[in-house]
Amino acid sequence: MSFLTPGPVWGELFGTLVLVVFGDGNVAAASLKDSKGSGAGWVHICWGWAWAVVLGIFAANAMGSAQADINPAVTVAKLLAGVYTTDLAIQIIIAQFVGGILGGVLVWLVYLNHWEGTDPASQLGVFSTAPARRNLFCNFITEASATFFLVTVINCIFSKGAGITTAGLGAFMVGGLIYGCGAALGGPTGYAMNPARDLGPRIAHFILPIPGKGSSDWGYALVPVLGPVAGAVVAFFFCRAFGIM
Repeated sequence: MSFLTPGPVWGELFGTLVLVVFGDGNVAAASLKDSKGSGAGWVHICWGWAWAVVLGIFAANAMGSAQADINPAVTVAKLLAGVYTTDLAIQIIIAQFVGGILGGVLVWLVYLNHWEGTDPASQLGVFSTAPARRNLFCNFITEASATFFLVTVINCIFSKGAGITTAGLGAFMVGGLIYGCGAALGGPTGYAMNPARDLGPRIAHFILPIPGKGSSDWGYALVPVLGPVAGAVVAFFFCRAFGIM
C-alpha cells in the first residue's frame, strides 16, 4: 500500500487541518491587529467554527475517512462502541493532533503580517481556548458538558430515528450543532470540545516565532483535553443505554 494512499488516517489528518485553518483563521480575522475582520465578535466566531466543521468533515470524507471524526473525543467514543480497533484509533488520534498543529502553522503564515502589535492573550486566543473566568473545576465541567451534548446529538442526528439519508446532509446538521454549542455553551471556556483543535494549535503557538507572544498557558491546557474526553465517554454510555449509538 502506498504511503500516500487515502484512508482514515490521512483523512483525519487533512480534515482536522482544514477544521483548524478555517476555525482558527476565522478567530484570527476577528482578533488580530489591522485585520479587515477585526472586532467581528462572537457571532462571527460561532458561525466560522460551524462552517469549519462542515468543511473539515467533507475534507476528511474526500481523503478517505468515512467516519470524519476530526476530534479525538469523538474517536474515543467510537472506540468504546467498537467502530475502531485500538491500534487504528491511536493512529487516527495522532493524525488529528498532527493536523491540528499543521493547521495552526498555516494560520500563522496567512496572518504573518498581523501578529505584531496584537496583545499576547489575543494571539493565543487564535490558536487555543481560554476561560472567561478561570476555575479549573468549573472549566472542566463546562467542557465535559458541552462535549457530552456534542457527541450525544451527533449520534441523534445519525440515528435511525432521525432518518437522514441524503449524502452530505449530516455534515451540515453537525455544523448547525457546532453553532448551537458555541452560542449556548461556549461562553465560559470558548468551547474547545476537541482536544486536537485546542492542543494541536497550542503546540504551534509554543513553537512558532510570533512577535511579542506570551505564555502558551500550559497550566490550563489539560482542561480542553481531558474535559472533552470525559464528556465523550459519558455520552457513549448514555447513548448506548438508550440505543442511540
